[in-house]
Amino acid sequence: MSKLLIKPKHGTGRVTHVTPETAGWTYVGFDLHKLEPGDTYGDWTADRETCLVLVSGKAHVRVGEDDLGTLGERMSPFEGKPWSVYVPAGGDWSVRAETNVELAVCTAPGLGGNLPVRIIGPDDVKQEVRGKGTNTRYVTNILPEGEPADSLLVVEVITPGGHTSSYPPHKHDEDNLPAESLLEETYYHRLNPPQGFAFQRVYTEFNDAGHRDIDEAMAVEDGDVTLVPKGYHPCAACHGYDLYYLNVMAGPKRTWKFHNAKEHEWLLKA
Repeated sequence: MSKLLIKPKHGTGRVTHVTPETAGWTYVGFDLHKLEPGDTYGDWTADRETCLVLVSGKAHVRVGEDDLGTLGERMSPFEGKPWSVYVPAGGDWSVRAETNVELAVCTAPGLGGNLPVRIIGPDDVKQEVRGKGTNTRYVTNILPEGEPADSLLVVEVITPGGHTSSYPPHKHDEDNLPAESLLEETYYHRLNPPQGFAFQRVYTEFNDAGHRDIDEAMAVEDGDVTLVPKGYHPCAACHGYDLYYLNVMAGPKRTWKFHNAKEHEWLLKA
């Protein structure tokens, strides 16, 4: 089994758990919770900021003494825009499910920015179309670099069946601004219909010995998480199955500057 492919546990509760320690990196953490109506889950952010994303379902959210009320409206990540909540480091939060809920808990180091708790509703997020032809995909920017946070960058993407995404292949694994930023990344994958599968390859440039440090091609199924510690990381959705993924990125500097694979850059002009 690939060390970059994380399979979810069956049942409810915390089904996926990625920390910097388990991933072998420094910045990104990602948990996925499946809650049934009436279930409650909460945590303390300690020295890490958090973005709670209601991937699906409705839940009552509280952060510290602030009652944020019932948030969420879509019952599937393939329908409409998400509701999310930004929680700065040092805060405590709790979620009580009012329907079946999929809650993504995205974390990264807090840097003492003293930012306020805020609800990120559907009207607060911008959507864009990237690519063309069978490289078209639909992007929703939940926590882009133009919005305040210490470290986190959070985005979700829907790639129609038969299309590619994160393509042409690009990487962001060198702290070499302004040309490229160093960002770790997780992909939380969902398929529609859920019995489908898609593919993701994570690979690095050839090293001095003529080998790649990483070169893994993975079949991803509904609920899988892939880790991108470095390298290029394109995805392909199979015909008949739309692919959703939620990306969490963080690194030493909060900016997304990527480097395209030179041999495939011609595709941008085709």
